[in-house]
Amino acid sequence: MSSLEITLKVILLFFVLVTIHEWGHFYFAKRAGILVREFAIGFGPKLFTFKKDETRFTLRLLPIGGFVRMAGEDPEMIDIQKGQTIAVKLNKSNQVTHLYLDQLTGRSGVIQGEVAQIDMERKLEVALLVGEDDAKYDIHPQAMMVTKGTETQIAPYDRQFGSKTVGQRALSIVMGPVMNFLLAVVLFCIVVIMAGVPTNTKLESIVADQPAQHSGLLKGDIVKSVNGKEIGKDATVLTTLIQGSPSKVMNWIVVRNGQEVPLQVTPSGEGKIGVVIGFDKRSANFNEVLTGTWDYVSKTTVGILDGFKKLVFGQVKMDDLGGPVRIVEVTGQFVQNGMTSYIYWAAIFSLYLGLFNLLPFPALDGSRLVFLGIEAVRGKPVDPSRESIVHFVGFALLMLLMVVVTYNDIVRLIKS
Repeated sequence: MSSLEITLKVILLFFVLVTIHEWGHFYFAKRAGILVREFAIGFGPKLFTFKKDETRFTLRLLPIGGFVRMAGEDPEMIDIQKGQTIAVKLNKSNQVTHLYLDQLTGRSGVIQGEVAQIDMERKLEVALLVGEDDAKYDIHPQAMMVTKGTETQIAPYDRQFGSKTVGQRALSIVMGPVMNFLLAVVLFCIVVIMAGVPTNTKLESIVADQPAQHSGLLKGDIVKSVNGKEIGKDATVLTTLIQGSPSKVMNWIVVRNGQEVPLQVTPSGEGKIGVVIGFDKRSANFNEVLTGTWDYVSKTTVGILDGFKKLVFGQVKMDDLGGPVRIVEVTGQFVQNGMTSYIYWAAIFSLYLGLFNLLPFPALDGSRLVFLGIEAVRGKPVDPSRESIVHFVGFALLMLLMVVVTYNDIVRLIKS
């Protein structure tokens, strides 16, 4: 497999997992009537951007996540103050469609004046002092503020994140991780279908000049029994028997071309014979697909949560943590092992992203859900400015951790 193909598949994995997560936020925010200002994949400088309807879609330089920026979720960056001189553009219904904050001289088809009163959230109206006259205009709900050549759509209160019910806001947040869970289930299901159901233990390959070859074992042999013990599809039984019989003669019965063939195999002193063990398989039926998918999801979830627990209680060293570089390295290894392996890793990674984002750590979805839970209990929201500070500090700590683990990844690569 070429390096280009591996690179493209690694990029595709990141793109799909992050996009499906952010789409969960985006779709349910839009359903709740929230104005979504930006749908971004990655962080940092913009590489590519386009606008569709009310949302700007961007691809950014650093492939370490993504975000959906909703109106009112954080304090709005642009505001118009009383006494400020602005220019407004009206439509045929005499509604303000554009509010110009700078470069007022030379603009045609506008009305320029000093702001006497303005409300862009609830009343949607502006009063201007134009010369000696007063003028009051209604503001269109989708009016644009223009400054430094950039248009920013206003966000009436009923289009802001904070105006929605706790349930609507919680749904728009939790559906990001939920989409990762659903994707993981679908991918694990595909893995079960592609991998099939093991029926017998089979020898996938024979290492040259090792006990297996000397004993007459061949690639493709199905191992029926060893020392009178039926092997079936449980390869661990076979490996245990081999490891427990160093330098001892073992009586094997293998099935070759439909015929049973008895052989005597003597493992090395280290309890090895030089084979790669695989399975003879058949297609999974509907019930087996369901149970196999459930087994993958449940066991992987338990493993990930156990890893989080060890991290919290200090049972994992900082040097053992991997960052983006390590993830790319591991993903490349799964890619080289074939499509089934690649999809299996994508499912694990998607499940991990979903669970990680639900951790109650500032800046993660879990932390935002905690604040909504507090609001539901006390009957009023936490001060938005204080919540923003908490999330900002959490994001800074996450970025610091990312730098540390990336340094570990680079040092590990250099040493290896």
